[in-house]
Amino acid sequence: MKTSKDNELHKHREHIAHDPNYDDISYRDRISTVKIDGSRNYLFPKLPKGKFINWRNIFGVSLLIMLFAFPLIKINGDPIILLNIIDRQFIIFGVIFWPQDTFVLLLMMLSFLLFIILFTVTYGRIWCGWACPQTIFLEIIFRRIEKWIDGTPNQQRKLAEMPWNVKKISKRLFKWTIFYTISFILVNAMLWYFMSFDKWLLYAGEMDKHISGIGLIFIFTTVFFAIYTWFREQICIIACPYGRMQSVLMDRSTIVISYDYLRGEPRGFQKKGSTREDTGKGDCIDCHACVDVCPTGIDIRNGTQLECVNCTACIDACDNIMTKVDKPKGLIRYASENEIAEGKKQTFSIRTVAYSIVLLGLLAFFLTVLLSRADVDATIQRVPGTLFQKDGNDSISNIYNIKVVNKTRSEQTLTLKLKDSKGHISVAGGALTILPKARTKSVVILKLAEKDITTKNFSLDIDILLDGKSIDETRVTFIGDK
Repeated sequence: MKTSKDNELHKHREHIAHDPNYDDISYRDRISTVKIDGSRNYLFPKLPKGKFINWRNIFGVSLLIMLFAFPLIKINGDPIILLNIIDRQFIIFGVIFWPQDTFVLLLMMLSFLLFIILFTVTYGRIWCGWACPQTIFLEIIFRRIEKWIDGTPNQQRKLAEMPWNVKKISKRLFKWTIFYTISFILVNAMLWYFMSFDKWLLYAGEMDKHISGIGLIFIFTTVFFAIYTWFREQICIIACPYGRMQSVLMDRSTIVISYDYLRGEPRGFQKKGSTREDTGKGDCIDCHACVDVCPTGIDIRNGTQLECVNCTACIDACDNIMTKVDKPKGLIRYASENEIAEGKKQTFSIRTVAYSIVLLGLLAFFLTVLLSRADVDATIQRVPGTLFQKDGNDSISNIYNIKVVNKTRSEQTLTLKLKDSKGHISVAGGALTILPKARTKSVVILKLAEKDITTKNFSLDIDILLDGKSIDETRVTFIGDK
């Protein structure tokens, strides 16, 4: 049952929702990192304190530990994740993928892409604020080292504006040396996912034989150094395509970091413990704490913006202020535009449900294909430029090339058998044995009696067996002399 206080709040919301005085569009003229004259606006955000930042720190440190630990974890002798593009071998959580598994990888990528779309439609840019490597590296590593060396944001700003002298040069050289060292470590840690930690150790012990590779490492290290020393938040604002997709993916039902303008406006300074009835003002005291901690320099009170990465810094900053002035927390919180405007809890939209159904269907299809994937992949093709060979015992033979990929971690032996046809099939050199995680080639000889050949060319089906069990079937063309 609604109280008189609820009715008053509802009237106030109706008034604010239709009041044109709150339509401030000046922030839309330019992005937050660009000044009015077009020059770069360097940001010096405060490091926030609060519940969300604590959870983000725990989660971010956990991801950093995983970054360095995953290449060292092995399943049956292989790294848990390996994206070896040069050798065209991919290992994802112990499952080996080869070029022959392109269809499976395509399904995986489509599932992941659809998951990103669904997640963004529902929860906005949580990935950016909580799990993106750019955010984690900048906020948890580089920004904290910078505070330790350069001091508070005000001290950092003064140092940046200070003319070059001994103090500034010494601090900059010290900070840049540490930043470059950390960039070098991060680049090498990420390299472990593309060449395995064991191979990296081997290359590190023979650096004189891999000069070009060492050069590439230092090039990427320099790029990382430039990003975290100079470019910083502009990666999220300018370079990252995911941020640009928000206007397409998000709607009024998307849960984002929102300012409750109905509760907060009109903003203004108030004494501790004062109420709307006393001052005629909302809960926002216009302290700019939310702006001071924002790593992209925006004012969240202007609504959802391109620059917002959902890092929750403004939530913690505002909650701290609300506690100090004896007002309820949550003036800035995770909420959708509909939830703020209508004052009711979020419900899933039709679009979210539709995306969820498509995603579940795609994931089910992907798992079906993955589980039904053969351990050994074999292709048989006629040797180019050959027709047939006559044998002395009234038979005709055709020669084929066979290529086999062993996707398992154990040695496998294949056998071939003609299906529903008379004749003899053999592999040059005897049994077709393939080493673990290896490819092999051989020659297959298919021989039929002349009396069984009724046309010049016809198709034959060959069963490919592994341990006596059929794993695949292929069709080849046999050429006779008719």
